Amino acid sequence: MTRLARIARGWLDAAQAVAGHGVSGLLVIGLVATTAPATAKAGAAAATTPSKAAKTATAPTQAAIRPAAPERPPEPVQTLPPPRVYLFRGALGPLFSTGMDRLAEKIEKAGYWASVYEFTLCDLIALQVAKNYRQDQAPIVLIGHSMGGLCSVRIAITLQEQNIPVALVVTVDPAHATKSVPPNVQRFINLFLSDNILGGGDVKPEPGFRGHYASFDMKDHDEVTHINIDKMEDVHAQLVSMISQLSQTSATADADPVPLRYLIPPKTSVELWDSGTAVAVRPGETLDQIAATYRIPLWALQQSNRGLAAQPLVPGQRIILPRHLLPQAANQPSPPPAEAQMRR
Repeated sequence: MTRLARIARGWLDAAQAVAGHGVSGLLVIGLVATTAPATAKAGAAAATTPSKAAKTATAPTQAAIRPAAPERPPEPVQTLPPPRVYLFRGALGPLFSTGMDRLAEKIEKAGYWASVYEFTLCDLIALQVAKNYRQDQAPIVLIGHSMGGLCSVRIAITLQEQNIPVALVVTVDPAHATKSVPPNVQRFINLFLSDNILGGGDVKPEPGFRGHYASFDMKDHDEVTHINIDKMEDVHAQLVSMISQLSQTSATADADPVPLRYLIPPKTSVELWDSGTAVAVRPGETLDQIAATYRIPLWALQQSNRGLAAQPLVPGQRIILPRHLLPQAANQPSPPPAEAQMRR
């Protein structure tokens, strides 16, 4: 899709958003600097809920004290429609937030719906996001750079007031004024520079937040600035992969995910974990061995479990591992305990 076509689509989306709510189209002209959505496959089939198989009871033997528990075949994993991804540039976005456009193009190439907007359209696009969700129940993804990050959280707060869930929010060096993450967000990731005055928003969850939360401070990376943090190719690739798995991944399977907060060491690549999970230490294990077993950087394990490096681990002791939420294949047996902890 050409840039002119994206700009035209952006104006159309904004006009549709206000038209459905009795707002003058002149308001759009006053708010929009430029809008450049990148749209892929739009329109998703409604989510289907698989029916449960009937229970089959096992007849007790003469020696049985009570009948055996009914056997139940594994239920297929419910899949949702493909996600809709809304991306927001920061101030002077067409010049300084072009990473949002690049990311949208990659999401589009992967076969998903994506649109890029200026943060000045925030409240108007929130109306359209809610309208789209009521029509197709497609998972909502909000991604924003700088003021666009502030806008992404602001839209999530608006949707919370309407009891609409948000599957994923990603803020990229958001503004300091960005508010806390509301409880309707299932997965939240913040990639930021804590010492930056243009961004530097250390966004934290609201009290009562039970979703997956991960914060990545890159202030020790001299090569990363507020102007290029939105253009990191390895981060783009991870986000596209995460988005492609949303429809088959349950973000609510774990009732108590552990929030993660990392200061990324210099010359270290960013791995976008979703949250932490607790596992028990086995006899004789050390942090080095656990890091090698689960293929986790030792620094990440140390930051997740501060103070443990100075003392021997005790068998049965609970430690926190960073993990990814991965799709669970339908009708497949459960993985071994250690593997299951990392997949959840």
